[in-house]
Amino acid sequence: MKLCILDADTLGPDMGIAPLEALGELAVYGQTRPEEVRERLRDVQVAIVNKVVLTAEDMAAAPGLQLVALCSTGVNVVDLDYCRKKGIGVANVAGYSTRMVAQHTFALLFCLMEQLVYYDGYVKSGAYADSPVFTHFGPRIYELDGKRWGIIGLGAIGRAVADIASAFGARVSYFSASGKDRDGGYPRTDLETLLRTSDMVSIHTALTPATKGLIGERELSWMQSSAYLLNLGRGGIVDEKALAAALTAGRLAGAGLDVLEREPVEADNPLLSVKEPGRLLITPHIAWASVEARTRLVNEVAANIRAFRQGCRRNRVD
Repeated sequence: MKLCILDADTLGPDMGIAPLEALGELAVYGQTRPEEVRERLRDVQVAIVNKVVLTAEDMAAAPGLQLVALCSTGVNVVDLDYCRKKGIGVANVAGYSTRMVAQHTFALLFCLMEQLVYYDGYVKSGAYADSPVFTHFGPRIYELDGKRWGIIGLGAIGRAVADIASAFGARVSYFSASGKDRDGGYPRTDLETLLRTSDMVSIHTALTPATKGLIGERELSWMQSSAYLLNLGRGGIVDEKALAAALTAGRLAGAGLDVLEREPVEADNPLLSVKEPGRLLITPHIAWASVEARTRLVNEVAANIRAFRQGCRRNRVD
């Protein structure tokens, strides 16, 4: 069997791919430009991709293609209609990073709520060494216990966040963009109520026509000036220009983002010009990327390919 991975760089330079190499003759490409896709797919039976888009035209140029093995949960990079028409299998990987994304949600929040960047800088500047007392009262810090936590998207990740927040003593409610009720002991509310009453709001939903631009200028105006906004879902759900304006004007206590509408970030992104950078944390889409999660991902992709060869429909989305 001939296989190729079109964007191995997205798995990280430290991540071994031995489970994939054991499956057959594997061609490894760090990155693949759109104009290179067809040539690289030409003779393979299995295409392994993360972010490279596979169009119907690309796959038509690969007559032997049997399976698209996705290194992701989302399937938006592949033309599913064409795959169904031609009998090409498509398999994704779900759940491999649930705990890590939940963990990163709290890492962002605690860094903001406890002003860790400021206090670390205070100590390292030498100012603490000159202090006459054992502590320092700079920006105020707060506890999570007793706060109201609103979750947008109570899927697997949202539920994990809800459970952890509850363990810290927070009161959790959620909004469902799809309109579906999620059985699990947490009250569902409408978006306006959730934004107006929550001390922190975290986003864990997919980017769909219903969620694109879901949090804009109006929605941000509903939030309390003491509230925090966390986006661990997808860029494009939050209007970045409106968020930058709200932070600069002090209409939010802070925001933590792991996703942006354009990735990598563009130089003119308005968030990079927020006047009080201590109100904003941005990480480069790393919430999924722990060593453990990436190891699970590679192993799951390999398992999907083995299952396909054995005629099983493990994790098939087609």
